[in-house]
This record gives sequence, structure tokens and C-alpha cells, in this order.
Amino acid sequence: MISKQLYGEGVPIAWAPRRFFCNSTYQVKTESHPSRKTMMTCHVPETKTSTENATILRFEPRNFISSVQLCSSGELNRLFSHWRMILEMFLCIMTLGKCCSCGSCSTDHCVIGGKSSVPDVLSTIQGPWAIIYWQDTSRTLWFGRDAFGRRSLLVHWPTEDDSTFLLSSVSPVSPVQQASEYEAHNGIGCLSYWEELPCGIYSVHVDASDSCGYLVGEIKLHEYKNSMLNELIKWERVSVEPSSEDLQTSCHKSSRWKHDRHLTSFEAVSSETGSIQHAIPWPAHILLNALKESVLRRTSLYTIYQAVVSGIRQEKFVPVAILFSGGLDSMILAALLDKCLDPSYEIDLLNVSFDGQLAPDRKSAKAGLIELRRVAPFRRWRLVEIDADLSDLVFETSHVMSLINPANTYMDLNIGIALWLASGGKGWVSDANTSDNDDNQARMQYKSNAKILLVGSGADEQCAGYGRHRTSYRRGSWLGLHEEMRLDFQRIWKRNLGRDDRSIADNGKEARFPFLDEDVVRVLLNIPLWEVANLDQPSGIGDKKILREVAELLGLHEAAVLPKRAIQFGSRIARESNRKNFGSNRAANQASAGSVRIL
Repeated sequence: MISKQLYGEGVPIAWAPRRFFCNSTYQVKTESHPSRKTMMTCHVPETKTSTENATILRFEPRNFISSVQLCSSGELNRLFSHWRMILEMFLCIMTLGKCCSCGSCSTDHCVIGGKSSVPDVLSTIQGPWAIIYWQDTSRTLWFGRDAFGRRSLLVHWPTEDDSTFLLSSVSPVSPVQQASEYEAHNGIGCLSYWEELPCGIYSVHVDASDSCGYLVGEIKLHEYKNSMLNELIKWERVSVEPSSEDLQTSCHKSSRWKHDRHLTSFEAVSSETGSIQHAIPWPAHILLNALKESVLRRTSLYTIYQAVVSGIRQEKFVPVAILFSGGLDSMILAALLDKCLDPSYEIDLLNVSFDGQLAPDRKSAKAGLIELRRVAPFRRWRLVEIDADLSDLVFETSHVMSLINPANTYMDLNIGIALWLASGGKGWVSDANTSDNDDNQARMQYKSNAKILLVGSGADEQCAGYGRHRTSYRRGSWLGLHEEMRLDFQRIWKRNLGRDDRSIADNGKEARFPFLDEDVVRVLLNIPLWEVANLDQPSGIGDKKILREVAELLGLHEAAVLPKRAIQFGSRIARESNRKNFGSNRAANQASAGSVRIL
């Protein structure tokens, strides 16, 4: 049993392949509709490696354990020269290898030697992970995703028409001519072929053979052996409906910190004598500390590793970048990253636009850069302006369409393209010798070499940032708002995270989600809902209220009042897509273009 929690984002990546299929296809025969209780027959691969229990294994950070089956020990030493990464990697392999193999998969507990089960071990991991693991001693295939689904894993469940059981981190790349003969023949690149694997830990024990020589097993879903994770999955808040006294107290505190905005800096808050310490509601302080720990957890080890391995001069090395719109969420991440990252490193702010300097996100990014330079004047910030024209992205659009599969709406495609371009990091920067980023300065081409990207996913779902949250509040008051937020959070694995992970990883980058850290989620659920948001107040004030208070604590006064703007609208890719596919924005709106499925 691992003596401490393992953080899936606590170790750097080596590389992120465009797709990761397991070693063999699992041929399956079934008589019933596929589900996690399906009785199936499957052919188990006979290939092995020197590490017996790592035959089929994918663990986060992306692919760093699955690479064991691809590399010799010498190559591993070259790729993972940092001792802590090697230790974490083999600790996980060895721990899984020592798990119970007595075959008592139905109970998740060893009935013979009292050993830990695979679900026991996987439940100790805090952070993103996805795994495909063959336990040879028990003839059991284990697979699954973390509780929030932050890493992609797709599945094709067996059906009467196609008995194949297949797991992959991404569908075959487009166009079809580039797919293998097997892939094309079986149609595994089709939009309807794949599903996002629901979060959880699964197993199939395949020790018995049928009369045809196939191995028979039953797919089972196992509970996480971590009470905190199970509570977070339920997403129950401690306090949902306020009394009139609660609302009055909350409004009074909000008025006080607004009055003292000019004093709000992180240093002032950290001081016991700072008057703003008593003005800003205490929940914002708690969340700020949790977010800072979350960002630190996702950035500290990486910089140590990469500085040793890369050989890049430190003053030119950019270890971490931020997908940056200049909005509330990305500004908070930038300010926190400044406090967590060695001051000698530069920070790249990746901003994508489909309307040049006129896109709302480009304007807010430039304004945000000025504010960041004010609150962190000793940090070298680099705004990377990534300009694109949708009409020129013919092949790229087809490629991204295969990456986001099984997501298949125009909204999904627009978001996927924007994320894919932004994470590529290839754009323009202003003259490095200038202090500001304005339109009159000469620009030069630049490509960010940062392998870690901080992304603001999860902030809107947890802090009432969507317009539908306001609608639910008007219809069902606080309880209706809570139920809508819970629905959004519990389906984020299916609607957002797998799609985003695949779009970003295709560029050899790893997305990390500080707002989806387990400790951050727990802190937010322990805060009364009326302290998180107050939708009686207008947009830009009441929505994501607690994050606006966090921004004030960080000295981000302008960012604290910015309204919510989704990437597809802020970058103006939605407008260009509407014109291209529907003729005009009006026609697209009439057709509800965002939810229209791409045929």
C-alpha cells in the first residue's frame, strides 16, 4: 500500500503521443446490450515485457508509465533522469504489481493474504490519471479514469453488430486515408464508434475459456476506496439555502471589501495588521490558499526536472504557460503562478484570436498583461498572440474533428480548434526590449516551448459562471442553482475534459486544471453557496462572487469585475464558424448552431 497520496500531476511528462492504443485489440462476443455488467469473451494479448505487470498500462502524467513497455532501461534513464520521477514511476508499478491477485475481484479485498487491491491503490492517487493495466497473475484487465475524468480514455463497448472491445486515449487521426487498414475496415474512426469512458475503476477477469477458445469475462465497476473522493463525486454542499440573516451578513461583508479595494494586495492580506483582512469575507482567503497550493503542486516539480534534462539556458526556458484570455479565471492562475514559480523563469500567456487585434479576448488579454505587470513587476511576462483564419484551416479542422471525437457539435469543434491552436503556442510577440504590448510595436514570430499548460476548466461549473445558472436560480432559487451546478460538475468529464485533454495533448503539451484539484473542490463545497455566488447581483459581480474576491486579494482589481466570456465567443471563432457553416450569425442563432451535430 502506498503510504502517501500520489498526485497525478506532481511529476513531469516525457511526451504526449497523438494516440495511445493498447497493445492488442480485445475481440469480444456478447449477447446483451453493452454495459459495465456485460458478459463478454475476449482475446487477451500474449505479449509481455520485462516488467510483467506493466504489459498494458497508462498512468498520468501522460504516458510516463506506459512508456516502460516501449523503452529499455538505458532509454528510461536518459528520458527520466530526474530521480524523483523515476522513484514515483516505479513506485506505482511496483505497488500495482504487489496488489492482490487471488481473483476476489468481486469484493475488492484479498481473502487470503490481506494485500491491497488495485482499486485500493488507484484510490490513493490524487490528481488526473487514466489506466489500462493487465494483471497477469490474476488474468485481469483493469482500466479506468480519475473521479473527475481529467484525462482522456475512450471505449468501444461490444455490440451485436461489432463484438470488439477497444480502449484508447484518442480516436484514429483524420483523414481516413491515414488510418490503418484494420481501423478503416472496422470504422473505428466514425463519430458513433467511441464513447467517453465514464469515470471509475473497471475490471474484467478473463480466466475461463468457452467452447470456441475465447476467454470469457464480466466487466465490473468498482467503487473508489477513498471516502473523500466518494463525497466529492456526490457533490453535496454543506449549506445551500441561506437565511435572511445569512444574506444580510454576506452583503455587508461584500460592501466592506468593495469600499477598501485600493488596499487589496496579497501582501496586505498576508499581514495581520492589514485592514482588508477583516473586510474581505473569510471564505475567499481559504479558497485563495487552496488555489495557491493547487498551482504550486502542478508546477514546482516540473521546473526542477526540466532544468536538469533540457540543457536550455535558464533565462530562456519557459516551463509553464497559461491558456490566457485575460478573463477572471486565467488572470487568477497567472497571478498565482507568479507566486509559485521561480522568479527567474518567464511565463508565456497564450492567447488565440480569429479576428486579429479586435477580438474581445485579445483586448482583455492586453489589458490583463498590463495589470499583471503592475502586480508582479519583476516577472517577465510574454503575451503570445496566436492569430488564425478559420477559412485557412481545412486540414486542421478535419484533424481536430478526429481529436474531439466522440464530441461532435459545432461548439465542440470551435472550442477544440481554439484549444489546439492555443496549446500549439506558435504566434507573435512584441519586441522583447519594450515594456508594453501595443499595436504600434514590431512583432516577431515565437513558439512557446512550455510543456505544462494551466487551464481554467472547472471554475464556471463550481462558482456559477454560466448563464444557465442564473436562469436556474430565477426558476428554482438557491436549491435550483445548486442542482444545476451539480449537474454541470458531474458531467464535465463527458462534455469538456476528455475533449480538451485530447486537443491539447496532440501538441505534446499537458493540460493541468488547478480549479479541479480535489482539495479545491472540497473547499468550495464546504463554503455556503451564497458565499460562492449571489445571482441577485448583476453579471460581473454576483456570478463567481468568491473568485472575484480572490482576484481582489491578489490585487487584480480590473479582472475582478470582468464578465464571463466563453473562448469560442471571446476568440470570435464562433462568429467565423457561423458565417462559414450557416451563412450568417442570424441564421446560426435561429438554428441553435452551438448544439447542432456535425454530420
